[in-house]
Amino acid sequence: MELAVRIASAQLQGRIRSRRQIVAGPLVGLLHDEDVWFLSGAVAAEPGVAFDPEEVPWALETVRKAFAAEGRWLHAELIEEANPGLADALASEGMTIVSRPPLLTVEPDGLRVPELPASVTASVVLSEAEQAEADRVAVASYDDEDVASPFKADPAEGGSVLIRWDGVPVATALWTAVADGVTEIAGVGTLPEYRRRGLGALATAYATQTAFKSAGATLAWLTPGDDGADRVYRTIGYTPTATAVHLGDPGGHLASLR
Repeated sequence: MELAVRIASAQLQGRIRSRRQIVAGPLVGLLHDEDVWFLSGAVAAEPGVAFDPEEVPWALETVRKAFAAEGRWLHAELIEEANPGLADALASEGMTIVSRPPLLTVEPDGLRVPELPASVTASVVLSEAEQAEADRVAVASYDDEDVASPFKADPAEGGSVLIRWDGVPVATALWTAVADGVTEIAGVGTLPEYRRRGLGALATAYATQTAFKSAGATLAWLTPGDDGADRVYRTIGYTPTATAVHLGDPGGHLASLR
């Protein structure tokens, strides 16, 4: 419970730095100026604090109206143990629960970084040009132009790593802005023709290691997209700690929530 609350609080703190807030009872809607669906969404306003079920209908309606006014689709990312029952309360008001993936965490002394195979290198993205290389890998991996990330010079604000095979960029992963020592590892992608060679695990491990060594993180978390990814992350030291809940209003990008 305590760790779940810490992660949910850090998630909120990290996101409000670059988003406008619509605070309504147990929810806070977070609107990003860039109209990319996954950059805007809702999270719990008070992780670790019991919510009043009677506030849920008007709170959700308030956030929905704010999103609709800007033509945005509403989805939410919650951590079940930090706000027990909130996801189900939102579902009773018409939101769709798409998945409840395990939330995995690792601390510095638990991380296992695989050895680099011959011809493979791992490096931190240190320039706009290298970020463009990482973006090309991410876009090809997800088949989605929206997954490109801006270059960040300060590691505490987030960053990316790039895995190369014989000098060719083939895999990438990123860590998010650090809040309360916590960072999320996301955007793990490998070019289709280079999959099943352990490169996703390498990218994840190096992104996590860099967040610990250069960005001041003391705890990293992620949610696997499927059982295969779950097994991969556990091989490098990630362990289940809580349960994430991904939900959204009908329509929109429900199929993309995992």
